[in-house]
Amino acid sequence: MKKFVSVVLASAVLAAPVAAQQANPDAQCPPGSTDSFGIPDQQRATQDACQKAIDLFRYMAPQLGTALAGGAPTLGQGGPTGGLGHFSLGVRVNAVMGDLPQIQDVPLSVQGAQRSTYPTKSQFIPMPTADLALGLFGGLPLGLTSIGGLDLLVSASYLPEFEADNIKVEVDGSSIKFGFGARLGLLQESLLIPGVSVSFLRRDLPKIHMTARAQSDSLQVRDLDIQTTSWRVMASKSFFMFGAAAGFGKDRYESSTVISARITARTVPPTPAVTAGPIDIEQKLSRTTMFLDLSMNLPFFKLVGEIGQVSGGDVDTYNQFDGSKADDSRTYGSIGIRFGF
Repeated sequence: MKKFVSVVLASAVLAAPVAAQQANPDAQCPPGSTDSFGIPDQQRATQDACQKAIDLFRYMAPQLGTALAGGAPTLGQGGPTGGLGHFSLGVRVNAVMGDLPQIQDVPLSVQGAQRSTYPTKSQFIPMPTADLALGLFGGLPLGLTSIGGLDLLVSASYLPEFEADNIKVEVDGSSIKFGFGARLGLLQESLLIPGVSVSFLRRDLPKIHMTARAQSDSLQVRDLDIQTTSWRVMASKSFFMFGAAAGFGKDRYESSTVISARITARTVPPTPAVTAGPIDIEQKLSRTTMFLDLSMNLPFFKLVGEIGQVSGGDVDTYNQFDGSKADDSRTYGSIGIRFGF
């Protein structure tokens, strides 16, 4: 898994989307010029690396955001926990059916930005997380159910440090990042009534620094930060040994990083080693999600599987990518266990 995540995050070093094609290179990547002998200055020699780094960041960031956000805030549970003294604790692995740009297959030009098409490889992008729901208020009785129950939601995401495949990833601080939110019960689940709730949850990835190599050149990403905010409307009902839940909502991904690149010396045209950056980049994207959970009620815990789809938002890139675009819909899933009282 470490090897795979290294490829994913390496792609984030250069990451970007492909919804509508960007007509001109990014203004943060100036075109520079060449002298009378055709030798490029520093800006011309690094414009292509600068643009490809920005595009690759934009392509991968939404996929990582989806892997982090997932679907249900608590797998298989649509209603509140039931008030003080009640809780739900679960661990899961979210996974997005994503596309990874093959960075090593596209050389960088020193003659200004060159529009390229990156080959991609379909790959699941996993994200291990843990979720805790703590009952704060049981709600007000209403017939066979109650309304207004309130839960505190806590989430934890884990990302290790590692080095593999010419990619080095360092975590700035702890490899675990906590998220927080709340859930308001519209209906408490009972024998005849489903559980229904609306929730809000913010999840972040640990901040990382990363260095990746594209042939003999290198790209650096520092302070890579991905934050997601999600709201959900969800309903669930248990049927003896089995249970079902469904929901929908909105996600907002906010991603930022500082990118730089080092281009090694070239013989043709004669070009000394040059450096681009640092360049501050950020991306904000809003998407719609819907999901379905199925659970099996075992003696001490529930085994839960989830499948969902996220769509919406617009992302433009100068370079292109085979396969799906950055703002195309993505299928995701989760598998995990949950227990509580």
